[in-house]
Amino acid sequence: MLMFSKNITKGEKIKIIFSYILRFTILLAIIGSIINSNWMALFVSSLALVLTFLPVIIERNMKIDLPAEFEILIILFIYASLFLGEIHNYYTLFWWWDIILHIGSGIALGFLGFLLMFMLYEENKIRAKPVTIVLFSFCFALAAGAMWEIFEFSIDNIFGQDMQKSGLVDTMWDLIVDAGGALFTSIIGFIYLKGGKTRLFDRFLKRFIEKNPNLFKR
Repeated sequence: MLMFSKNITKGEKIKIIFSYILRFTILLAIIGSIINSNWMALFVSSLALVLTFLPVIIERNMKIDLPAEFEILIILFIYASLFLGEIHNYYTLFWWWDIILHIGSGIALGFLGFLLMFMLYEENKIRAKPVTIVLFSFCFALAAGAMWEIFEFSIDNIFGQDMQKSGLVDTMWDLIVDAGGALFTSIIGFIYLKGGKTRLFDRFLKRFIEKNPNLFKR
């Protein structure tokens, strides 16, 4: 039974329980892969398990406190793309699976790029116009998407897998969808910087600032 500190928030409790459940299912898949001598499934499952700790690594290395919702989204994306998508063939079973994941990753990575620039801007470490900040967030998300495609290409060629499915066509559509998600975040970020109301974006950014006041000292 999990024991929680009295000071922990409801969102943090949900994040911990959620991450434990997903990691447990991946661990079962790892055990099954070893029993069945399915070494590729073992590799992908092990990679997925390691990457679920990415939010913790980011927080410790960058000394930031990510909102629980953002951490859940990161873990869920890793689980859905590597574990469900590759191990359980969701990419084949559901034609829209890859599209949804790339839209979501484009939006999330665009927001992460926006945060990086926004923190520097708020600390007066850079002087930048709103359009420069959102352009960086767009490019950041697209660059991360390109790195993922390189990863898929490498796995396919080294291990003889089929992560890219239809090859060049799949890669280009993935990048186009990534760009769409990143563009959405960039537009919302631009509206925010111009003083407009963006509701969910405003609330999410406000929570991040509240959890990391040391990063926003002017």
